[in-house]
Amino acid sequence: MTGGNAIRGSRIGAGPMGESARGESAPRLRISFWCANGHETQPSFAGDAQIPETWDCPRCGFPAGTDQDNPPDPPRSEPYKSHLAYVRERRSPEDGEAILAEALARLRGEV
Repeated sequence: MTGGNAIRGSRIGAGPMGESARGESAPRLRISFWCANGHETQPSFAGDAQIPETWDCPRCGFPAGTDQDNPPDPPRSEPYKSHLAYVRERRSPEDGEAILAEALARLRGEV
């Protein structure tokens, strides 16, 4: 099939591997972040990068912080509100009665 001089596990144009061929790596820091579920993640940052206060946990999606004993609280999700719930937030029952009376008067031709 192939000649006896084929190099296995390499591709055409592949150069030498190793640090000398790619240059020196930038210094890195591995910082531990913990979420409210106790998951730990250790992303690496460049040595001169600003470390964020929170990091999203890759396992549960909750925010994670650097203090293992006091992780950030999970986000509160607001329950679904219907259109009527939003209207009730903006209008009092008295306002609703007045609007309804005005609409009924228009339908009856009183206005």
